[in-house]
Amino acid sequence: MAALKGAILRYRVMAYVVGIGLMILVFVGVPLQYAANLPAVVHIVGPIHGALYIVYLVAAADLARRARFGLLQLGAMVAAGFVPLVAFVVERQVVHRLAREAKTALPQVAGD
Repeated sequence: MAALKGAILRYRVMAYVVGIGLMILVFVGVPLQYAANLPAVVHIVGPIHGALYIVYLVAAADLARRARFGLLQLGAMVAAGFVPLVAFVVERQVVHRLAREAKTALPQVAGD
């Protein structure tokens, strides 16, 4: 159970990091690039988000393996990293599902 809790915590942290990075990229960087011809945010945040998305995928795959998720759940977790705001929704669903299954308190992320 300790290994699962660690995997959940890693997944939650990466879901928040990737979700926030994607929001900055899509809601700040892209409008600045096309409306104000200022591509700096996209050029900086884009590669950072891409690298962190790879780490997120590893964390999601690890959690899916440990929690024995099916392909549909894993697919939702994968898609959550490149559709704005979905990372937060899927993260919530995953944590609530695992909490129901385990009937225990799961690791908290600051501000949760």
